[in-house]
Amino acid sequence: MAVPKERVLASPAQVHGATGPEHDAILTPDALTFLADLHRRFDARRLELLAARKDRQARYDARELPDFRADTVSIREGNWTVAPIPAALRDRRVEITGPVERKMIINALNSGAKVFMADFEDSSAPTFANQIDGQINLRDAVNGSIEYTSPEGKHYRVNANPAVLVVRPRGWHLPERHLTVDGEPIAGALVDFGLFVFHNARALQARDRGPYFYLPKLEAMEEAALWNEVMSFAETELDLPPDCMKATVLIETLPAAFQMHEILHALRGRVVGLNCGRWDYIFSYLKTFRAHGDRLLPDRSQVLMTVPFLKAYSELLIQTCHRRGAFAMGGMAAQIPIKGDEAANEAALAKVRADKLREVQAGHDGTWVAHPALVPVAQEVFDKYMPSPNQLSVVRADVQVTRNDLIAPCSGSISRAGFDNNVEVALRYTASWLDGQGCVPIHHLMEDAATAEIARAQLWQWLHHGPLEFTDHAPIDFALFDHALATHTHRLRASNAPYAARADEAAALLSRLTHADQLGDFLTLAAYAQL
Repeated sequence: MAVPKERVLASPAQVHGATGPEHDAILTPDALTFLADLHRRFDARRLELLAARKDRQARYDARELPDFRADTVSIREGNWTVAPIPAALRDRRVEITGPVERKMIINALNSGAKVFMADFEDSSAPTFANQIDGQINLRDAVNGSIEYTSPEGKHYRVNANPAVLVVRPRGWHLPERHLTVDGEPIAGALVDFGLFVFHNARALQARDRGPYFYLPKLEAMEEAALWNEVMSFAETELDLPPDCMKATVLIETLPAAFQMHEILHALRGRVVGLNCGRWDYIFSYLKTFRAHGDRLLPDRSQVLMTVPFLKAYSELLIQTCHRRGAFAMGGMAAQIPIKGDEAANEAALAKVRADKLREVQAGHDGTWVAHPALVPVAQEVFDKYMPSPNQLSVVRADVQVTRNDLIAPCSGSISRAGFDNNVEVALRYTASWLDGQGCVPIHHLMEDAATAEIARAQLWQWLHHGPLEFTDHAPIDFALFDHALATHTHRLRASNAPYAARADEAAALLSRLTHADQLGDFLTLAAYAQL
């Protein structure tokens, strides 16, 4: 465990959630003091940046369109590169992601993937027990003691040569109400980051393993700069070398797509790459243009990475990263293996192969999967078309992306099946999240907060920018939504799903958010009080 430098001790963070004896080793007095230091030093700036998000969205609501910044031309046109990439991260051809649940961590580390992203964010429901249990699990993974025995008696342990561990804390917008400083909740991001580095940074650094992080939901270079300040402060406090903490940034908001050079520059001493967080990016497109009836999106199944605005975003990311010496990571294919139906399973795997082939041929340096069984599928494609550890030499000089390319409207249609699927996914995911599970398989797709956000944002968009029609010319209206929601709530309530008991609560929340005059910023933020 890292030991902070001597300091004048102020009051530590206060714990308000129920904890067990096993949590005491994580929520130690020194660790809580470290969290309090992070909060007092950085929370005011975090709140300023969140206010800037609201101001920016208000301008979009007033019909302003996103664009490249005029005040950062020198950064975009300058001749600079990021710091050298550590040896442990130079080959990231397949990365697996998942929540910080004990069995999942072991299976992911053993999956054969190069990297495991342990997720405190979109695939986790942030109950206090989940977050602190996750810290215990990661501590045990770092120190080599993690094991798990299932109720059926099957024993799990980590094999030799596990995947490299990368941690994703929560986004800047999410609070942790169970830990407060001076009466105010600490940012979930600072809790997840602070507890992890306090207990594990020194051990990881001694093995040249960072610590390494994925940074979610950033919208501007200033938000990236805040992360850089947080990491620099933690390195000093924990007696670690400067810039030993490395970061990959998810470009999963539309505003961030216009600041990729700037985000890399703000983190240039420690950033190693950018990632195409496609599902959150689609949600961000919906949210950014929530007041723009001329930029509606069709059925989610039609919004593929080959549509113009997504193709432009992914190719610009590759070009930007490789120009600066950083990796350009591909995104998540949501398919999961289908047991008991060989034909359906092969069709799902074919979609994964096609998605990964598109990514590697475009110049991506690696990709994401959500299930261990998909690691060899993705790896086979990347091994064939990327025999070297990465594709930094692929400069994509052919890419010429304009502002209008990044915000181009998407053609397509709205079907009854697509509408009904959105209602079902939004309802079932919300019920699962309220029940403490942050990722759930629905119709052979792994749904997390990002895909659920697309579903509920599309419903809001279609219902508030009418009158719209389905492909059969039937009207899309609130009566139809209310009927579909009631039908799926009844089905869920009567099912044997582990989260069925939260059906009515989830339905009430989804109804309120969908009927509201304005699209809410985040489903998880609205639902957090009920968790």
